[in-house]
Amino acid sequence: TVEGQGVRAALLAAGDSEIELLEPLGAESPIGKFLARRGEGLHHLCFRTADVAGDLSALHSKSVALLDSAPRDGLAGRIGFLHPKSCHGVLVELATPASEEAHMESPVRFKRLVIGSPAPHDTAKTYQDLFGLPEVEVNGGPRTMLGWPGGSTLLMVPASEVGGMEGMVALSMVAPDMPPLVARLEKAQAALLLGAGELTVEPQSSHGVHLHISRYHFP
Repeated sequence: TVEGQGVRAALLAAGDSEIELLEPLGAESPIGKFLARRGEGLHHLCFRTADVAGDLSALHSKSVALLDSAPRDGLAGRIGFLHPKSCHGVLVELATPASEEAHMESPVRFKRLVIGSPAPHDTAKTYQDLFGLPEVEVNGGPRTMLGWPGGSTLLMVPASEVGGMEGMVALSMVAPDMPPLVARLEKAQAALLLGAGELTVEPQSSHGVHLHISRYHFP
């Protein structure tokens, strides 16, 4: 429980990344208001950094709009948030863990976050300028992909391709062993679309998140 942020939270291992679950402590908390306004779904994107204070100071010097001008305590250590208007409608958190984190084994691993935008190339340029993310080659067209060490990516797509939605629209994971995962989802009576080596969990079964999972051999 993080009283200062008005949330009860949990971190779930997903390979080198984590999925954070947030529950409001009250209707007037930031998460309570978010749920009332937008319903369940993806809330924010967090990047790990060795020096959140230095990064916030550098961003401030570039006149980047911030919600936090200085770090504060959070579930992930020392944290600070950028204003969503700085990242094309996406709430971005920077976090410096209090100690070195051990990567835990998990049946799924983070692969990609999909962001809808009227101008994907402009959105990608913003993320490159702010966070130094390198561009990953895709098959041309209006889409743009950025990556970071470990093979995870951000995919910017035209909002017109995702029902006009802007901001975070979908989460993609990979799993080395699909049958046990499918069995667990079916036992939970999740709404699934099954394909050859991949599956999609419908938003009504994943708390408003468009969730895609494909088979992948972990190194």
